[in-house]
Amino acid sequence: MRRSELTAVALGATLAGAGAAIWSGGDVVVAASAVLGGSLGVVRRHPRTAALLAIAALLASVPQGVLGLPAYALVPAHAFCAGRLDERWPAIATTAALILVSELGVLVDGASAVPALFIPPAGWAAGRALREREQVAARLAERARELEEEHEAHAQLSVRYERARIAAELHDIVAHAISVMVVQASAGQRLAAIDSQRTADAFEAIAGAAQQAERDIGRLVELLSGTDHSAPAPDVAVIEELVARAGASGLTVKLRLEGDRGGLPPIVGQTAFRVVQEGLTNAIRHASGAHVEVLVRGGRDELLVEVANGPATGGGLLAGAGTGTGLTGLRERVGALGGEFDAGPTAAGGWRLRARLRRVAAMREC
Repeated sequence: MRRSELTAVALGATLAGAGAAIWSGGDVVVAASAVLGGSLGVVRRHPRTAALLAIAALLASVPQGVLGLPAYALVPAHAFCAGRLDERWPAIATTAALILVSELGVLVDGASAVPALFIPPAGWAAGRALREREQVAARLAERARELEEEHEAHAQLSVRYERARIAAELHDIVAHAISVMVVQASAGQRLAAIDSQRTADAFEAIAGAAQQAERDIGRLVELLSGTDHSAPAPDVAVIEELVARAGASGLTVKLRLEGDRGGLPPIVGQTAFRVVQEGLTNAIRHASGAHVEVLVRGGRDELLVEVANGPATGGGLLAGAGTGTGLTGLRERVGALGGEFDAGPTAAGGWRLRARLRRVAAMREC
């Protein structure tokens, strides 16, 4: 109850007392009526205290018989407040006590016992129904707030995940091309005055890497914008081309294709391509002059992709470059497909990337 409601209750109590005085003319009845009405003013904060005052007032008025109609109308009001504001069993006990003391007055007067038996329980039932409705509304509001917070948190997480995915995709596309271009540009500068044909080959490799990066970035932009793109995603079928380009850039690389590699889902083939691309990029950057071996082996249940390089034999232009984003992105890609990924140094001082990809990709959140 708000303050305005409490003021109305207090005014109603005054009127009830006045009505009871007119009705019966007894001072005890007037006082009891005033207590019945006035106690409703504190029922919001102290429901049990208000109930005890009401019961005491009714007990005090029992020798006078049944209270007047204006005063008795406050009895179901107390039962209503008990049902709405108090716990279930204390409220039931309060209503039962109100009925009992009201019936005592009925016995003294010899009046009908029916109103005292049915009106207070009806008040309690109405208050209880309102209380349960308010509780349901509060739970629904709380649940709605929790769902809104969960939705907002999920949206923020989705945005962060999508940004990380785009960053990994851009890294895979650009890092390899830039590494090839930097190495070939340096070689072209050294060969410019010595061997014009090899210089032309070097700059042709630069142009090829740039064109491939441009196509891949264009495909990524189309994918993110939701427009149709005719160019297929890179997969196992183009790993040979990728290795050939790496060999043309000056990397000593050997490719082994074993087992059955057909019938793979596109996402599995694309991930295999990215593993090889990252391994070759790392070799170009950090293992200048090293021999690189690429293995793609198809089994009944999985596809094994491995890129291993020996220790560097020369000082590379890109040694020490990189942030580790590529390995993190690969680990997330492979993990999202239910596969296994590991990367680390070899006993010979080189480096190895290995991914085991399930033939049936089991997509899950990272």
